[in-house]
This record gives sequence, C-alpha cells and structure tokens, in this order.
Amino acid sequence: MKPTLILTVLSVLGMFPASAAEKSLVELANPLQGTDSTGGFSHGNTFPAIALPFPMNVWAPYTQQAKDPFYYNYRQNKIRGIRQTHQPSPWIADYANFSLMPVSGKLVVKEDDRASEFRHENEIANPGYYSVHLDTAKATAEVTPTERCASFRFTFDEAGDSYVVLDAFANNSSVEIIPGENKIVGICRNNNGGVPENFANHFVIVFDRPFTAHGTWTPDAIQEGQAKLADKHVGAYLKFDTSGSKVVSCKVASSYISPEQALITLDREIGKSDFEAVRKQAAAKWNETLGRIKVDGGTEEQRRTFYSALYRSVIFPHSFFEYDAANKPVYFSPFDGKVHEGYFYTDTGYWDTFRASHPLYNILFPEISGQIMQGMLNAYDQSGYLPSWLSPGHRDCMIGNHAFSLFADAWVKGIRNFDGEKALAAMVHDANTQAPANCKSIGRDGAEFYKTKGYVPYPEFKESTAKTLEFAYDDFCAAVMAKSLGKTAEQEAFSKSALNYKNVLDDSIGFVRGRKSDGNWCENFDPTEWGGPFTEGNSWHWTWSVFQDIPGLIKHLGGDEAFGKKLDQVFYTPPDVKVGTYGQMIHEMTEMVASNMGQYAHGNQPIQHMIYLYNYVGQPWKTQARAREVMSRLYQSTPDGFCGDEDTGQMSAWYVFSAMGFYPMCPGTDEYLIGSPLFDKATINLPDGKQFVINTKNNGPQRPYIGDGFFNGKSFDRTWLKHGEIISGGELTFDMRSTTDHKWATHPEALPHGGMTELAKPAGK
Repeated sequence: MKPTLILTVLSVLGMFPASAAEKSLVELANPLQGTDSTGGFSHGNTFPAIALPFPMNVWAPYTQQAKDPFYYNYRQNKIRGIRQTHQPSPWIADYANFSLMPVSGKLVVKEDDRASEFRHENEIANPGYYSVHLDTAKATAEVTPTERCASFRFTFDEAGDSYVVLDAFANNSSVEIIPGENKIVGICRNNNGGVPENFANHFVIVFDRPFTAHGTWTPDAIQEGQAKLADKHVGAYLKFDTSGSKVVSCKVASSYISPEQALITLDREIGKSDFEAVRKQAAAKWNETLGRIKVDGGTEEQRRTFYSALYRSVIFPHSFFEYDAANKPVYFSPFDGKVHEGYFYTDTGYWDTFRASHPLYNILFPEISGQIMQGMLNAYDQSGYLPSWLSPGHRDCMIGNHAFSLFADAWVKGIRNFDGEKALAAMVHDANTQAPANCKSIGRDGAEFYKTKGYVPYPEFKESTAKTLEFAYDDFCAAVMAKSLGKTAEQEAFSKSALNYKNVLDDSIGFVRGRKSDGNWCENFDPTEWGGPFTEGNSWHWTWSVFQDIPGLIKHLGGDEAFGKKLDQVFYTPPDVKVGTYGQMIHEMTEMVASNMGQYAHGNQPIQHMIYLYNYVGQPWKTQARAREVMSRLYQSTPDGFCGDEDTGQMSAWYVFSAMGFYPMCPGTDEYLIGSPLFDKATINLPDGKQFVINTKNNGPQRPYIGDGFFNGKSFDRTWLKHGEIISGGELTFDMRSTTDHKWATHPEALPHGGMTELAKPAGK
C-alpha cells in the first residue's frame, strides 16, 4: 500500500502548470516535496529550501511560529515571513535566523499579527526562486539566492502604507537602521546548540530606495523613529512610499565573522545586480548542477521526482566558510570561536549521509568532497574529535564514527586533496577514546569495553548492538586507509576489529541481538522489538548492517540459500511493531507500517541497502524487482513524496543512485552494485568532461528485470561496477524484461566482492 496521498489532483496540477518537456531542469525540481509532514508521520520533514548547491545560507517561508522546528507545513494557510535558515532536520532545529515580511495598511510586527493568508496556487517554488502572493498583506514576496546572499522583491498590490518588517528573532539580537544608506545591519544569535559563547550572525540588508519612516520593535512595544536596539528579541520596520512604484527590493548578506565580511560578501556575490539578474544566475547554476546527470525517458512524474531528489541531495551539507577581501576561504570555527583559513562544511549527520550522499558527491563533485574532508580535519584540530553530526558544531545525535567512512570512500576513489596520514591518526584517536558525557556521538561510547571484549554491552550502554555494528564497519574503513598508506600495524588492528560484528550475531537464531557484559545474550529476544540495543529500529533492520563483510554474514546465516530466504522474510513478515524501550509508537514505526512492505523500513537508514544484498547470492532479479518497487511506491515529487525523514540528502541520494541503476552498498570500497535502471537513458556528465551513460532497451514500469547487459559493446554479465569504470567514461546498456529467466549475472564471477575479502589481498592487487 502506498502512503496515503492527501493532495487533490487539482493541487498537484496547480503546482505543476506546464509539462516537464517544457521545463528547464531547475523547474522540474520541487522544493515543496516532503513538506506535508507532522511530528507523528513524516513525508520527508522538509521545508522549501531556496538556495544554491552546498550553500552557506538557505531561504524559506515559514508557516508556523519561528521557534517551531516544523516551521513550514504544507497544510497551513498563513506565512509569517521568509527566513534565513540552516536547519538540517527538525530534530536538530535551526540557528542564525532572521526574516523579512511585507505588511500593508496598519503596521503589525509580531509574527502572529503579521501572518498573512496565502494559497498554494499563488505559490511558485523552484530551487533558485520562491514567490508567493500574501493575501492579508496584499503583497507578493519573492526571493532568489546566491551562496551566501539573497535578493528580495516585494510588490504591493496597491498604494498606501507599505512596510517591510525585519524580525531578528530571540536570544539577544540587535538591529541598527542607517537611513542615509537605505540599510539595516544587525546580529542574530539564536541557536539550539553546537556553538561557542561568541557565536553571532552579522547581517546587512540594503534597500534599492529610501524609506519614509522607520522604527524598531520588541514583542512588547514598537519604537517609532528609533534606529538602534539590542534586546532579547528585536526587530525593525521600514515604511515606503508606494504611490508611484509599488515595488521594493533589497539585497541581503550575512557573515559569522563580522559585519565588514558580510559587506564584502554582498559586494562580491550580488554587487549591482538587480533581482532578475540574480534570479537568472541562480537558475543557471542549478541547471548546470542538475545537468550533471541527464535522464531521458520514464514518465513526467519520474523525471520530476528524480530532479527533486537530486536537488535535495546537494542542499546539504552547508558550506560554513566565506571568502575574505583577498578571496581566501576563511571560517568562524563553531568549536574554538576563532577565525581560521580553510574550508568547513556543516549541517549534516554522517550516520545518514555516509551511505549514498557522500558517494554521490565523490562522483559528481570530487573537489567539493575533498573540501569536506579538509573541513572534518579542521574540526578535529579545533575540537579534538572528528565530527559525526554537525549543526554547526558537534551535536549529540546518532551513533558511529562515520567520518571514517567518508575519508576511506573519498580516498579509494582518488580524492586525495586532504591529509590522509592525519585522517588516519584522527581515526586511531577516536576509535580509542570514550565519548564525552555531554556528546555521545563523538569518540566512542563504550570504547574501552569494545576494545577489550569486541562489543558494546547492553544495558550498560544504550543502542549497544547498533554501536558495535557501526564501529566494526568504521574500523573496516580505517583499515582501508591504513592499507593504502602502508601502515601495517594499524591495518592489522582495524582489520581484526572490523569482524567484531560476529560478537553480536547469534548464529543459533540468525539475528543480531543485545549482549550482556558477562558475555550472555539478553533474554526475551523478539526481532520486531524496537530500541534497547538498537537505534531507531529492530533486529530485522540491523542484522544486515555488515556492509564490510556480506560473504561472512552469509556464512553465519547458513549459506546462500538460507540467506536469500531470510532476505525474503523481511518482506513477508507482517509489519508488526513491538515498541520496546521507546514506550510508544514513534514516527519511524508508523511509516514502516504504512509502507506495507513487511519489516522493510525504507523510511529510516539502517535497512536501505538491504535490497541490494540479493546480488551476493546469485538472485539479482529480486534486487531489481524490489528496487523498482521502492522507487515507484515510496517516492514522488509531491509534498507527501517521501516515506520518512529525508535526512539531509540521504533518502534522495538513494533514489538518484537507484534510478540510475547502481548503488554504493559498501562505502569505503570502489564497488557499486547493479539494480534496475528506471530511465531509458541516464548520462553522468563527469567533472573532467567525460560521460558515463546507462542505456536501457525495452524498459517500462512492468519491465524491471535485466535480461542482458553490454559495457562499451562487450558482454556485461555481473552485478557490480567499479568506480574507475564510471569516471573513465563509457556506455553501459541493459536489455530490460517483464520476466526473468534467472540466468543473467548468477554465476560465481558475477557476484560482488566482500570488502573484507578485498582488504585481505596484498596492496596493489
């Protein structure tokens, strides 16, 4: 059963007024995808992110109160402003926000008072442009972005008292109006953690014409004529004469470094360009970025979904660096509160994005990927730990040391514009260091027990089995780095601990489970029970999290035939839920039940790779069928377009890879597994000008199976593809069929290689 669609046909048609064939790529991507969500059921938990790829600042309308992390909800009919935002997830929340809002008639400044009714048919959203007519405010608000700035245009319906209201939000903000320069400068400090005491976001807003009156405000009072104010929560307003032109425009920039740096950025990124020029530049940037992958064929909705997913994949992580007057990259460190030269990226959780997002960047944006690696080493220098969840500094969220995975995956794929020796040293440190009490996501929670016993015990440590599995995978990634660098001792140590998954795998029942500190298994095991030793899932989800050694897992679960049957059981076991230590149904549970694919919970990360594991046991047709099923049933381009949290690009990157027909099952290796290409043709336009093309013949909705394959004209009869084959350019062609004869790519040489098997080979082999 597909998750319930709440949109009417009329609203969908209103959102997409023209055919996809008439649209540029930026117009195919829908920022409203996933915005029809609640805390209890996520269709993505997204907001309309208007920004350039990998931006420092994002701009978005908000329908809820500013403090509400679920701040844009598609079902609501009022907008309170267009805000600068950096929120990676409603579960992490936002920081460094301020907003602008037009007001007509009587001056109102508080967010509930200035909130204006709107209708979605009068809302236009694409990644580089947002427009909405505000019925109550009697004005149209538009915004278009650069990487760190934005251009706004407010068009009032009629002449009269016309205002633009600035809200600098709570947590000790300040504003200063400079009438002679048509300018407002200010500071917002709002945040939800991950910042030092001297954190500040300096903003500057320059209008295109003089204003006739101005003032400041707090939630308690309006100060007419006052030009400067600092308090817990402040704002400003400007009044404009619209008896002639009804259009008021402004350009906006911000900086974490200084107000002077904000002006440098504003001059560099917008300068004297008007709104339409900035909008045109934004569209060109998005068309170039989305054009890194060109798809042909499929349905119009599939193409919209694909480019919406590709857009979501590159909204995160956010750049946190700026270019100074000498055009050098510099950044304010959220760790030590100082300004440093170099790169830093933030607002992402590697527990989510190591799986598909970063492997996608390694193909499409290797230079940016290298900068991300440099930024992680900068975080290590300034905080003493590699990051796991950043927003903007360390956040206590999720598990694992997946910076290890990012380093290894980039390194084995030839991205080496970062210090590999230093990266390995940081891995050694974090793998042997207990997580600090105030942030369990960095270092290792249970490090000492894991080192001595080879697993994390329960109940002494929450989510212990999940942590053991992820630490073991991350150790594999560290071993890969050590091998490449010729560090034999580190390679041997990490290779040994990469097999620690076996210490939480109970062969007698065929599941991973909780284990006590005395070595005994935890009692009353139920594979449908969530929580306890698992993170946001149960044993049905986590048993497959042995990315690095699937051949070893197959042996422990009884061999190829038994393993294939157990994979089948995931889908055939009813989607029953035992809430366990969560004590109640959480949204991930509800989403799994609604997806109605048994115990397969695509709405959360732990099991998303599992579909591709059929390839290891010579049953690739099952991977093909299930990948198509997930793409067709659980993704669409509409506001209810996801089956769970989108999670800073991971859910979208899964779709991008799967729609092209291959997937990075084990990041840290150079191997991708074949699935079922969705389109007639997908062309990857590589950074060096080469192309990698995936063609299909006889494709269609009921033809998911590969009957034959050819690579550069030669027979292709295997379920794996090497990274070098992609970046060298070439053409891969599949003949698609409605049924399978169980012959294509089922022989032993066709099967994928286990990561541990490859790691054990001598260097250079």
